[in-house]
Amino acid sequence: MVAALGALALLATVIVWRRQDLLGVVLALLCVLLATVAGVATSAARQRDTPEPADRPAAAGPPELMPYGIDADTLDALDSRDALRAVRDRRRGSDGLSDR
Repeated sequence: MVAALGALALLATVIVWRRQDLLGVVLALLCVLLATVAGVATSAARQRDTPEPADRPAAAGPPELMPYGIDADTLDALDSRDALRAVRDRRRGSDGLSDR
């Protein structure tokens, strides 16, 4: 609130004085600075008033995006394409068709 009032007072001062020297520029820059501080403070106050969302468990992606049931940790653990291919083959079964 103080920053907003300060910005308003400086704006009025710059308009009334109509100075076009260094002092006028400094006053205008201070006005912009105080208006920015007031805007950020207002935004922070609004965000603080909103309740935080409840913790939700991480949602798993749709099955079509993860066709083999392999999560990110398993993919990180697999070093080569051969190991990934072996996991795919094991999931498909012996006839090459998925049991899903």
